[in-house]
Amino acid sequence: MKLTLAAATLLLIVLAALWLWTPDRSRQALQAQYLRSASDLVEVDGQLLHLRVDGPKTAPALVLLHGMGASLHTWEDWAQSLAGEYRVIRLDLPGSGLSPPDSKNDYSDLRTLHLLLAVMDRLEVPRASFIGNSMGGRLAWAMAAQHPDRVVKLVLVSPDGFASPGFEYDKAPEVPGWLQAMRYLLPRAVLRMNLLPAYANPDKLTAALLDRYHDLMRAPGARAALLQRMQQTVLRDPVPLLHKIQAPTLLLWGEQDRMIPIANADDYLKAVAGSRLVRLPGIGHLPQEEDPQGSLVPVREFLAR
Repeated sequence: MKLTLAAATLLLIVLAALWLWTPDRSRQALQAQYLRSASDLVEVDGQLLHLRVDGPKTAPALVLLHGMGASLHTWEDWAQSLAGEYRVIRLDLPGSGLSPPDSKNDYSDLRTLHLLLAVMDRLEVPRASFIGNSMGGRLAWAMAAQHPDRVVKLVLVSPDGFASPGFEYDKAPEVPGWLQAMRYLLPRAVLRMNLLPAYANPDKLTAALLDRYHDLMRAPGARAALLQRMQQTVLRDPVPLLHKIQAPTLLLWGEQDRMIPIANADDYLKAVAGSRLVRLPGIGHLPQEEDPQGSLVPVREFLAR
């Protein structure tokens, strides 16, 4: 009886593992589905990047930076709307979307800022306005603080940067074992559960949108890169850097953000001189996906000033 019970338990474990096991998709298949043009794959400073540029070359430049686990596709609606007036530059950060993992296995903010400067130099863009969401917001304000000569204006969409549970200052975060298992086990239903808190209206996480996130998370090396980026993200007290920001700054925040609560906006308003906040009622962590046209209105007005 004991042997039979043990065998049944083992069988259940094997069946569960087979159900949860989530292999990578081939890069060729992903490029066929999500790459607009082969010319959008560009080598910059020894790193292959998925880079999209839209709009007139002579127009004011915008650089759009996605958050953790996302891709340049998160900005699709904003990019298409802005491309008539601006040169819109989007990229998948290394190990995200269609960009392969970092060639140096370095996912620090310092390395990422270096790559962003190299992208600007390659495109012959001396200065640009930066728009960043979540982690991309942290990178955007870090660029404005450390390289003020390259940043015209700053739009921070639910930006990351202040300490939060699991992310303390001056300490690498601990990535729990269950999250490490994501390298091999990432069923679509589990990913959906993890993405839902980013949306105030769960209907906005459509099947097509979930498919895109799930597909690109299964790019070769993407999950390992995501974990490495998390482990290499060592937050510092942001206030001294935020005090250095000279660029006009707009904060855009969903009132129903459950990932980075809107209460954090007060910290930025105190630290960034002249910054102002636009609150988005009924919106979560991803305004550019949840209400692309409505959330873009204050951004367009801010950029046009």
